[in-house]
Amino acid sequence: MDLKSYLTTRGKLIDRALDRFLPRATVKPGTIHKAMRYSLFAGGKRLRPALTLAAAEACDGEVSRALPAACAVECIHTYSLIHDDLPCMDDDDLRRGRPTSHKVFGEGVAVLAGDGLLTIAFEILAQAVETARYKMPALIRELATASGSQWLIGGQVADLEGEGKKITGAELKYIHRCKTAALLTASIRLGAMSANANPARLKNLTDFGQSLGLAFQVIDDILDVTQTTEKLGKTAGKDVAATKATYPAIFGLERSREEAHRLTLAAHAALKPFGKSAATLRAFADYLLVRDY
Repeated sequence: MDLKSYLTTRGKLIDRALDRFLPRATVKPGTIHKAMRYSLFAGGKRLRPALTLAAAEACDGEVSRALPAACAVECIHTYSLIHDDLPCMDDDDLRRGRPTSHKVFGEGVAVLAGDGLLTIAFEILAQAVETARYKMPALIRELATASGSQWLIGGQVADLEGEGKKITGAELKYIHRCKTAALLTASIRLGAMSANANPARLKNLTDFGQSLGLAFQVIDDILDVTQTTEKLGKTAGKDVAATKATYPAIFGLERSREEAHRLTLAAHAALKPFGKSAATLRAFADYLLVRDY
């Protein structure tokens, strides 16, 4: 499976769809639409929406039917990055290799750009085609729950409250499960739902997403202390500087790598019932384990 080629082709497809869904920068008020597009088209890897498409394909679905969900997920992800970088949050000046939204547009517009992307995500998802098993309320609920106060936002709150404190491994896993794994899992589930996946397949892909999401964040923690700012496209060493709770900080690098490997094996195990149809998803799991940015 040539994942690099897959990400390139699917990334272009996703970008074209996002360009259609978002208002042009010339649409009044132009400032907010320019700011939304600035962050959305800043060169992200499009991992989450690509996973949405790959999950749909694993369930014999059509990519075109999964595209609205994929684009909605990317809007949610980008909004979370804009807000995460704000001075009142993680206070970062660099994202995806260029100045963060608030450095270019100011804090007020950056907040509103994030709000705009959060809101338009549901407008985009509302254009998805329902299936026999999954009607529009189920799709909306899936994304709203993963993005809400008990998951994505809740994880961010727990992350902020954990700064400078000695927390347990269980508490750290809770932060990772909420802040990162929930949206990644929802990305995969929405792809499966667009393909009218049966309950057993949806359960397997849920297990896959949860393991993959946790492994992703463990590796992210490792990269923060092992890579350069230039390589990451964001400020390296921020977690250490902010005394954040991370896997390396609590368990050390060796045990963190072992945990990422264990979670990746669990992700692979969840895909066994799919056979060859999940080849792309398996390639994602392997890639995320060995990525260096």
